[in-house]
Amino acid sequence: MSLWSSRFVSLILRNFHCRRCGHQLLGQFRLYSSDGIVKRTAKSQPVQRLEKCMNVSAVTQTSLSTVARMQKGQNRSLSRYEHLEFDDVEEAAEKALACPAVRQFIVNPDLAKTVVNCLDPNLADSNAVIFECNPGPGTLTKALLNAGAQRVVALEGENNFLPELQSLENHLNGRLEVVHCDFFRLDPITTRVIRPPAMCTTKLFHDLGISEVSWNDDVPVKAVGLFGQTHERNMLWKLVYALYERISIYRYGRIELVMFMSEKEYLKLIAQPGYIKNYRALSVLWQIACEIELLHKEPLSSFVISSGSGQLGVRKSKLPNDNLCLVRLTPHKNLFSGALTPDNAMTFLVMIKQCFAKRSAKLVNRLNDWCPGCGPEIIKQLNLPPHIIVGHMFPEDFKRLFEAMEHSKEFGHSWLYNEVLVYTHRTEFLI
Repeated sequence: MSLWSSRFVSLILRNFHCRRCGHQLLGQFRLYSSDGIVKRTAKSQPVQRLEKCMNVSAVTQTSLSTVARMQKGQNRSLSRYEHLEFDDVEEAAEKALACPAVRQFIVNPDLAKTVVNCLDPNLADSNAVIFECNPGPGTLTKALLNAGAQRVVALEGENNFLPELQSLENHLNGRLEVVHCDFFRLDPITTRVIRPPAMCTTKLFHDLGISEVSWNDDVPVKAVGLFGQTHERNMLWKLVYALYERISIYRYGRIELVMFMSEKEYLKLIAQPGYIKNYRALSVLWQIACEIELLHKEPLSSFVISSGSGQLGVRKSKLPNDNLCLVRLTPHKNLFSGALTPDNAMTFLVMIKQCFAKRSAKLVNRLNDWCPGCGPEIIKQLNLPPHIIVGHMFPEDFKRLFEAMEHSKEFGHSWLYNEVLVYTHRTEFLI
């Protein structure tokens, strides 16, 4: 230690208030000698940097850990109330473009903060574990931590993003856990040995110490991210199958999804009866299963899209002003309160898909195909118009139809139930 640093104490700080509770923490900076006389001697470079940080108006956005390292010359763990500095947008964009796969990234801190506010304005008080799906350069990761998230699990599928995320993990006292895993490749359909970034949900949740909870309990996990532009519809189908059968991630409770998706897919999810172009089987299934909430719309230009070759990618869209929509999908507590259960959910899924194979057809014709002569009776029992078209039925009507079929002896022997065996065989390995 130098003679100068051994003779002076440089931490008399006051009048600095915590952003969360207003409690007085730190403040003005002065130099004091060991004999109590204030000195005006030349200041070291770290001291000058610290004074500059304390005087700027945006001091609450400065990483206090960085200040500490400038003073001590060493690393230390960060407390929950210390804020992380964001990378420069251009620097984060360069890291994103280096991704060897076609992906979309959030690199703008302002957009990241918007997502966090939409996810939960009181994130610091939430007990739910946050799964961040493919965080990339970590802009959203830092926004989540700065907002006070108690536990963030960064599921990153690309190796080139892992070192920086793991370095951040080492200074956060367990608030951040980094796993080499692609959320969208959980529970793959394969008979081969599963290796990262693919992973089984049972292993992931076991390693993280997350246990199964009752369906009526609070949301245990919130997954936030962006659906890939090439597989968002496939992911929506995969997830809705898992939800109804309570397998994969939904084995552990009502997992909430907060995902950016294309405006085109969002409009299909919320489509209403009569709008034949967009109202489809996926619309009915998600509307029955979840509360669907549009949280935010963001222009495509706000995201960086990697092409896999180090160049800026371009997202194709049929809509003139396409945006990415941040959508919350929260499973209903009463989803399985009636005749619908995880055990017979596959039958319900097949029924919906079979109905919408010809969504302009009359419902009575579809019912008679499954059980000749039974259609008119079921429709009358449900108080539906005799010649109602499939595409004009509300989601709750399909659920009532299924319950009526479940209690009907005639439909218990129809070919529809045999068809379920094919789908069950395809997904039994996910349990």
